[in-house]
Formats: sequence, structure tokens, C-alpha cells
Amino acid sequence: MAKDKNIAARLKAARIKNESTAAELFDGIRKGSSKELGQALTLLESNHEKDRTIASELVERCLPHSGNSIRIGISGVPGVGKSTFIESFGTHLIAEGRKVAVLAIDPTSEKSGGSILGDKTRMNNLSQNSNAFIRPSPTSGQLGGVAQKTRESILLCEAAGYDTILVETVGVGQSEIAASSMVDFFLLLMLAGAGDELQGIKRGIMEIADALVVTKADGENKASAKVAAANYKNALHLFPANQNGWTPPVLTCSALENKGLDLIWNMIESFQNDMTIKGHFNSNRQNQAVHWMHESIKHALFSDFYSSENVENKLSELENKVRSEKLSPTAAAREILDDLYNKK
Repeated sequence: MAKDKNIAARLKAARIKNESTAAELFDGIRKGSSKELGQALTLLESNHEKDRTIASELVERCLPHSGNSIRIGISGVPGVGKSTFIESFGTHLIAEGRKVAVLAIDPTSEKSGGSILGDKTRMNNLSQNSNAFIRPSPTSGQLGGVAQKTRESILLCEAAGYDTILVETVGVGQSEIAASSMVDFFLLLMLAGAGDELQGIKRGIMEIADALVVTKADGENKASAKVAAANYKNALHLFPANQNGWTPPVLTCSALENKGLDLIWNMIESFQNDMTIKGHFNSNRQNQAVHWMHESIKHALFSDFYSSENVENKLSELENKVRSEKLSPTAAAREILDDLYNKK
């Protein structure tokens, strides 16, 4: 009995400590402290149980104070100039009186485990602005996990007072699909003068884009950028109409010369106003929240499954059977799942 009381006391003390830590971070976040916000996002990225407990409490505290922003996804093929565009666009928005947070979904180096794209050094000027916050997020090979943490990071940034959230992805693939399910507006940056203008762009990515912007429309590239924009606009006519009634515009810009950035922002504001009037803006966010509930369940099940010692031992045995063709992959998967759920 005494032992049970001691355990209960330790658990209560841990909960009080966690709550206090979450409360302190929450207080700093609400005051707009980038230090506390950075610490909170580090907690979100942690896989330690204690950190996850505090992070979960913190997210729940911030949730009522989130949502007051425009969430913009930005992607494009390598070399399109995403970092240059984001720095110029973010600086333009700050000049308009906005507070900008940049959350970058980075790939992970197979050798070092770190972010290939680095960090704030890619947007040095923007990162030094007091109204900007930049945070890279290495995927560690698990896109679902980092996507969920990015979504939670959005909520924390909003609670800290950032009214414009830019979610940067690194290429054209699954990370773009994940990003589109957590933002209000998805902006696809395109190149001109690369031969076939549609080469390297997956149809599925273009279908989720709310607008296309041809970058580097300056100097000798102005004419080719204009031609590319016309080609992209024609290509978009071949896609089915969006259910929300929005027709994706195609614009050009020069991040180096700061040209076209105002038109891009005006377009995004027009989109937000149009979707709000039609009721699509809030319903889209509600559907996204439900989607991420299911994604959280999937990720938790995946993590719990592979972190189980019993599963690890059983997997080793089944892998040997599959390699030696004593058991089919499907039968092996069924066997371990049956064992897990005690169906035998």
C-alpha cells in the first residue's frame, strides 16, 4: 500500500511539473517570445515520452488561441528559388504589417541525420527581422511524423501572434501532398526556359495548386517567363475545375527585384475573402483537422508497433522465413498482426 502511495505521489509530482513547464512555455509564447517558441517546437520534435507529454499539454493550451492566420504552402522543383522567394515575400509581408513564420519541411541526410537544407542561413535577412520566425524540420525519414509536428507547430506559431504562416516543402512529391492538407493556400513556384515547361512537374501537384508563379522573371528571363506563364495557364485548362470554384491564376515574379510580390499577396487575400464568403475557408480547415486526427492515429500505431520488443523479436523470425521463402510476405504480415491482436 505504501509503495502504491509513493508511485501515485511521483506521478502527481510529474504531472504538476509537466503542467508548470507547459504553463511557462505557454506564457512565453503568448507574449511573443521567440525563445520560448523555439523551445516549444523542439519539444514537439522530441520522441521522449516526457517531452511528448509536455508538448501535448502545450498544444492544447495554444489551440484556443490559434487559427488567426493565413497558412500558405510553398513548393517547387529544385532550383526554382524557393528560399529567395520566401525571403523576399516574407520581407514584403512584414513591410505590410504582417508577422511571418516560416516552417520548412526538410529532407534528412541519410549519413548525418540532419537537415540537408540547413537552417536560417538560407534566409539570413529575413531571419534577423524581429517580426519573422524561421524553423526547419528534418523528416528523419518519417514524413507522417514531421508533417504532424509541422501542423502542431503552425498552431503554436499562431498562438505566438504570427498571422502569416509559410510552409516550405523541398520538391515535388509526398511532402507537397502533406503540406496541402494543412494550409489554406498552396503556391507552386515554376521555372521558365527549361525546355518542356511541364517537365518534372507531377500532374497531381499541379492539381492541388491554388496558384502558379513563374520565378526569376528578370533580365533576359522576362520574355521566357511570360511565355512559360501562358503555357502553364493553358495546361491548367485541361484539369478538372476545383470544387470551391477557384480558378488558379498564373503569375510571374522576380524575387531579386521584388517585382510581382504585391500581386501575389493581393491574389492570396482575394482567395481568402472569396473562400470565406462561400464558407469554404472554415470547412476546409475543419476537414483538415479531422484528416490529421486520423493521420495521428496511423502514425501512433506505426510507432508503437515497431517500438515493441515482442514485435521486434517476432519480426526477425518472420523476416528469415520470408527470405528463405518458407512463408509469403502476406502470410508473415498476417501472422504477426494476429499475434499482436491475439486472434489465434
